[in-house]
Amino acid sequence: MKRIIFAVLTLLPALVFANTGAVQLDKANYDLNDKASLQRGATTFMNYCFGCHSTQYQRYNRVAADIGIPEDLMAANLIVNGAKIGDLMENSVSEQDAAKWFGAPPPDLTLVARVRGADWIYTYLRSFYVDETRPFGVNNVVFPSVGMPHVLEPLQGTPRAEFATHMVDGVETQQVVSVKSDGNGEMNNEEYDQMVLDLVNFLVYSAEPVQQERERMGFWVLGFIVIFFIFTVLLKKEFWRDVH
Repeated sequence: MKRIIFAVLTLLPALVFANTGAVQLDKANYDLNDKASLQRGATTFMNYCFGCHSTQYQRYNRVAADIGIPEDLMAANLIVNGAKIGDLMENSVSEQDAAKWFGAPPPDLTLVARVRGADWIYTYLRSFYVDETRPFGVNNVVFPSVGMPHVLEPLQGTPRAEFATHMVDGVETQQVVSVKSDGNGEMNNEEYDQMVLDLVNFLVYSAEPVQQERERMGFWVLGFIVIFFIFTVLLKKEFWRDVH
């Protein structure tokens, strides 16, 4: 019984975060080796997300070094609140004001890619649609009754949903089957998807800046173990030669 309880408790967090209802998540094919993508993602984040969302567990100079932006360019173009290059990436909005405007303080996004997953974020940012019943005039397929405005609408254009009627427990319900932009944004569909993917790439990096270094170190460790194993086998044979 104890083993069963332990197994359930171990799997529970994975089951919770994997549960996305009936929504099919799109694959986010991000690439942490693509420095240009990371730089574009950082630019999008600072211009469109940072007004409400911090990444308070990162520092500007560390981000600049990791994604290949000279510190003077980082300070001139991506630090928008008078912070210093060595400061943590915290915005200037107080939690009290944010709670008043949005109903709850917008979450810090440093670890959002680890909590939600890259596919979830990628699909979420491409799933807003017009809903006049909501406070900000938009809803989201992945996150119904979302409390966030569609800040990327000027880039995407106005997204409108197509609905289909389904029977759920004997009751007719309207479900979103697709979301399409009206084409009045600054970007076409392909450009917008790439911009979102760049942003996801940056958030995946943000969630674990040492991921690539850890993976590279892992190969060296595995190589050491293999070599050490070979010497161990040879040494064992030498010790046991006289016994046999």
